[in-house]
Amino acid sequence: MDNDLARLADLMKRRNALECEITQLIARPMSIGHIGEFIASRIFNIQLEYSASSKGIDGHFSDGMLKGRSVNVKWYAMREGLLDITPDFLPDYYLVLVGPRSPLMSSRGRTRPWTIEGRVPFQCRYADRPIAIPRRETRHCVQRRPFVLGSSRGASEPNERGTGAIT
Repeated sequence: MDNDLARLADLMKRRNALECEITQLIARPMSIGHIGEFIASRIFNIQLEYSASSKGIDGHFSDGMLKGRSVNVKWYAMREGLLDITPDFLPDYYLVLVGPRSPLMSSRGRTRPWTIEGRVPFQCRYADRPIAIPRRETRHCVQRRPFVLGSSRGASEPNERGTGAIT
């Protein structure tokens, strides 16, 4: 076996061990989506659905002005202006956690670290009709307040528009 394959095999073993630890912590398979839901549930007091396969809804806000409102949490490692939705099963809110802006160049040789540099709250229904947010408007919605996991500082309560400060 050449040195690169041996090194890769060693790194994969370490990655798999970390995956087992994270899976035990969050009680779901380790993926960026499940970890994002776990983080959002702790910061924004979201009671996650028992089943991770609930169509279009990851959970409900547990308190505050949004108590009882449904939410779908997305975490994108890069801010690329995309939002994956299920039009037939829209929640009351989407909470999108985003990483850094994606560079306009090839991804070859670049990493996609799992970081959160902001969040974008979207209200999905108004008078039981889905609303669309033009892309040019989304850049104004991005909250650019990074937070550090393990920080002793918390998050403020979301207001009626679904926005709240991550500090």
